[in-house]
Formats: sequence, structure tokens, C-alpha cells
Amino acid sequence: MDAEQPSRVGALLREWRQRRRLSQLDLANLADTSARHLSYMENGRARPSRTMLLRLSAALDVPLRERNTLLLAADYAPAYRESSLDDGYMASIRSALDTMLAAHEPYPAVVVDRVWNVLQGNRAMSVLMDGIPPHLLQPRPNVFRLALHPDGLAARLANLDEVRTLFLERLSRQVNATGDTELQRLHEEVSRYPLPSSGEEPRHDPASGHRPSPIQVPLRIRSPFGELAMFSTMATFGAPADVTLAELAIELFYPLDDFTANTLHALSRGQS
Repeated sequence: MDAEQPSRVGALLREWRQRRRLSQLDLANLADTSARHLSYMENGRARPSRTMLLRLSAALDVPLRERNTLLLAADYAPAYRESSLDDGYMASIRSALDTMLAAHEPYPAVVVDRVWNVLQGNRAMSVLMDGIPPHLLQPRPNVFRLALHPDGLAARLANLDEVRTLFLERLSRQVNATGDTELQRLHEEVSRYPLPSSGEEPRHDPASGHRPSPIQVPLRIRSPFGELAMFSTMATFGAPADVTLAELAIELFYPLDDFTANTLHALSRGQS
């Protein structure tokens, strides 16, 4: 093995430990090793075994993709497969996604990858996607571009300032937690988006008649039917052993008030 490889894997281990704000002793205790041995691995004086790397990765909650990166840096084979959703191997996952998306109608639901590209959505997503220009849909729609680009949903959000702040904070936290360079580039891109062409950021008027909400920042979307208020939850697969599966998430939108629920049900009946 190249003599530089232990130093590279050691540097990666140190980077992940510091990202998780753990001391060498903290991590050593979590991974059932000694702080001295961990120090040797980080500075290149000791080469971690495959088993030790996987144990440290688990203790550090390193994403599966980056666990493979750590293994490759130490000249080991990747431990986790990365499949296409189209593979026969993933048939049960595709079926589960189809079931979840269809069962959630008439409320919107969407499947996203690790950088928030939209892989699949249900018919109810049309209420959010209506009027989105083609340049935001190719090669794949991206949740953050759709929400924050002035040509996208941003122009229809009644509380754009709140949503923009929430989305950028969420993306920043994800960048800090994962170190993902694609997410970093996405954050840099969407944080530079100008406001919608009106030149004035739409703000939600607290005196507009909305009742107090248990959700700090719902989506308040202007539509031809009136203002729709929604919140979302995220679902992921438990105990994934595949990189692709580990990076999938399903965002499920729910109505925040009776008007929104009734409108979504009426739209669904019109699509039938």
C-alpha cells in the first residue's frame, strides 16, 4: 500500500471526528479502542483495520457513501453497494415508494436523493409544480431550486422570507454534518438567488386571519383557489445497506387547515 494512504485515511478520520466535535478520548470510548491507538491512526503511525474503520464510521455516524470513501483511502474494498433504483435488486424499494406516494394522495409527496433532486412525485405534487418553468425542471427538479428560485415557487410564497431562512439554515446544517461538496455548491447557488421580479420580498401578514400554528414555518402558497397552508415530514428507510437507499428520503406534505385539505381533495377529484 502507498505510504501516503494511512495519512490520507487518518486525515479523513480526524476531519470526521472534528466535525462531530468529539475529542480523541470521546471517540475512542465510543468505538471501544484507546485514545493512543486512535491518535496513531489519525497521524499515520498505525493503519486501521477494515473492522476498526467500520466501527469508527458507525461511532461517527458517517454516511454510507463516505464510509466507502474511508475504506478506499485505506486500500480496502467498499462495504456498501450503490445501486440504481432501476435495478431488479431494488424492486421492493420501488414498490414501497409507489405505495407510499399513492397512499398519501390527495396530499403532495415527493422522493428526493441526497442533494434534494426530485426522483419521483405523486399526482398531488402538481399543486406545487404548476407554472414551474422548464429550466428548473431539467435535468432533474431540485427542491431547493424549486422553492427559492425567483422563477419558481418563491414568487407564490406568502411567507418567502421565513421559508428562505428556514431552507438555507437546513441546508447549511446538512453541509456541516456531511461535508458533502455537492450540497455545499447547492447552498452557495441558492443563497445567491435574487428576490422575485417584484423586487420586494413577500411577507406574511400576521393580521391576515391565520390561526396560531404548531408549525413554526409552514408553506403558505398563493394559488388560484386561495392561500394553501402546508407542512411536511420526512421519512427514510431503516437500516439501509445500500448507498442509494441510505440517501433516499420521502417528503410528505400535509394540510395545515381545513381550507387547504378541502381544496386538495377537490383538486384530486378533478384529476380522477
